[in-house]
Amino acid sequence: QVQLVESGGGLVQPGGSLRLSCAASGIGFNLFKMGWYRQAPGNQRELVAVITADGSTNYADSVKDRFTISRDNAKNTVFLQMNSLKPEDTAVYYCNARHLSRLYNYWGQGTQVTVSS
Repeated sequence: QVQLVESGGGLVQPGGSLRLSCAASGIGFNLFKMGWYRQAPGNQRELVAVITADGSTNYADSVKDRFTISRDNAKNTVFLQMNSLKPEDTAVYYCNARHLSRLYNYWGQGTQVTVSS
């Protein structure tokens, strides 16, 4: 059974930091591109950052230079370090795992991030 379990969300003041984690089980982690997406109320789900198995990364323009995605292949875990958070970063953040073949695509349950004073 495939599971992606996110953690690390919460309430933070503008300018603060949070670190999200996503622990994967039931998949060959090294065969999956891992990503973080987010969805704010009334908006579509959007890409935040992705990382390939060999560590290549890509970011949405809105988070470049503030967020960092990383992965620990030994622990089947992907991280999202979020710095200099802004109110517009408020959203539910979802972990995604996409197989290299693109035939398999999995989502976590989401974790709420709220940036507010």
